[in-house]
Amino acid sequence: MKRIILVASCLFITTISLAQDLYIPRDVKQAYKNKTRSKNGKPGEDYWQNTADYQIKLQIAPPNKTITGSETITYTNNSPDTLKVLNYKLILNNHKPGAARLSSASNKFLTSGIHIDRYTENGLEKTWNDINDGTNKIIQLATPLLPKQQVNLAIDWHYNMSEESGREGAIDSNTFFLAYFFPRVAVYDDYQGWDKMTFTGSQEFYNDFNNYTFEVTVPKNYIVWATGDLLNPEDVLQKKYAERLKKSMTSDDVINIATKDDLENKQITKQNVTNTWKWKASNITDIAIAVSDHYNWDAGSVIVDSKTNRRASVQAAYDEKSTDFKEMVNYGKHSLDWFSNNYPGVPYPFSKSTIVRGFADMEYPMMVNDNSQSDPTYTRFVVEHEIAHTYFPFYMGINETRFGFMDEGWATTLEYLIGISDLGEKKATDFFKLFRVNQWINDTSMEEEIPIITPSNILSGVALGNNEYGKAALGYLALKDMLGDNIFKKALQGYMERWHGKHPIPWDFFYSMNDISGQNLNWFWDNWYFSNNYIDIAINEVTTNKNETILKLENIGGMPAPFNIMVTFKDGTTKEFHQTPEIWKNNATEVTVTLKSDKDISQIKIDGGIFMDADTSNNIWNN
Repeated sequence: MKRIILVASCLFITTISLAQDLYIPRDVKQAYKNKTRSKNGKPGEDYWQNTADYQIKLQIAPPNKTITGSETITYTNNSPDTLKVLNYKLILNNHKPGAARLSSASNKFLTSGIHIDRYTENGLEKTWNDINDGTNKIIQLATPLLPKQQVNLAIDWHYNMSEESGREGAIDSNTFFLAYFFPRVAVYDDYQGWDKMTFTGSQEFYNDFNNYTFEVTVPKNYIVWATGDLLNPEDVLQKKYAERLKKSMTSDDVINIATKDDLENKQITKQNVTNTWKWKASNITDIAIAVSDHYNWDAGSVIVDSKTNRRASVQAAYDEKSTDFKEMVNYGKHSLDWFSNNYPGVPYPFSKSTIVRGFADMEYPMMVNDNSQSDPTYTRFVVEHEIAHTYFPFYMGINETRFGFMDEGWATTLEYLIGISDLGEKKATDFFKLFRVNQWINDTSMEEEIPIITPSNILSGVALGNNEYGKAALGYLALKDMLGDNIFKKALQGYMERWHGKHPIPWDFFYSMNDISGQNLNWFWDNWYFSNNYIDIAINEVTTNKNETILKLENIGGMPAPFNIMVTFKDGTTKEFHQTPEIWKNNATEVTVTLKSDKDISQIKIDGGIFMDADTSNNIWNN
């Protein structure tokens, strides 16, 4: 087959400047003026964020669903502002009757919320009336908190765990998963001040990076799993099981720490009336806890940093009937290994990952709460997605409640990339199209075309789900296609390094990628994340002249998506020409492509792969 020369010429529109800036909201513009953020995507020279040290004590005694706790909080004001109030997050008040929710609630979901039994500020006891508390509580400080000063807080509280398990609650009568379970000081940031967003059951994380030490007191024979490192395994486990746990920390093999037979013998834990499990987690955005007296416990480890040979523990806690979880440690090890060494290519930052058999399919720092699946491929798919959240939003403190596409979109991107490794490109692509693209591209409702940059907290339904997951992921994958692996990975890792342990917002990401890649990508960001565009490319006109075929392609949907031109010649041979999104850089609506060949063409077809086209009827030309 003779060589075919592909020539693409783009029509330049003089009314569009490629150097145009992105839409920037007024509060972000003020952050630039305050020098807390910068237009090159780096944290500004005056960037700051607040932090706290939490010391928590919990008492849990299943099947009793009343959880009691006490905590001391040392909260540090690193801002330049004097704080006259504190805002507390009381997420579990979402269970109260009458609370704002995006979905219906059954009687088993409803509780009376969090009850504050005692509250002190710098040792001074203050009244806290919790009757009308929502998921936010503003408390006036007796003494305003000056910049660079600390306040010492103490809270005793209790709540009744929901009988309906989701992101938290009773998995069964003797197995509990605790999340959002403690009163916490909300984020006070540099662009919006106090985070006062009402939790409606859909939004997820926006927390400061804090230090936690916590104790969980449970009856004998109950095992505790949690975010962080277990400080006293010898105090709570019988010697044999403490040794198994220790061995698993350096083992490439999966070790069954507690099996069905072990659990039935009831000799795993020390046989005191109660045992207190002590934990520590530093510079982390949240903690979660699971307890059970009949969950199997598997563990192994994997090297996550090839330069230092640092290992991370992978553990699984599950009931005997959840047979897919018997492979969960291996799935987890594979995830940590792949993400650390491929995409994003940043070594797993924590010491451990624990996957608990629950009902949520939900991530927490160092913890996953996943349902059991009949298809092991789907089991692995879900846990890989949740572990991918390690980086977004936990490695960086993303405001997921407002900008969900900054974390769900990346977890969905990583889910696809690791899926190619697991399943091969064709099967992974089919899987991705089925779960992440079909619903969006084949739905013509205006809700599907709301710009991705729209704050998540004002969206619901398909507008929320597709903006956060599939649409956003396609944008990231289109960028990867355009920049190439090397530049894309360099820019992504540079952005992550800049904002690790901090609170990035979308403009920090956009401008970091511009800065590190050395390219002005604003035209791309504007079309993918700030517009009402969708994917629909049409072959508008085909003309032939001797050895030259000219295609006029129209970008009806407006998205600068990559695509392949699939050419079939009359002799039966085929040729594929890949077009990156850059073909739409100078003209987002129309482009002319010239194919030169002395072979006769019988068919030309446009195929976007995972970038599914909304109307494929205009994607084929037959000669």
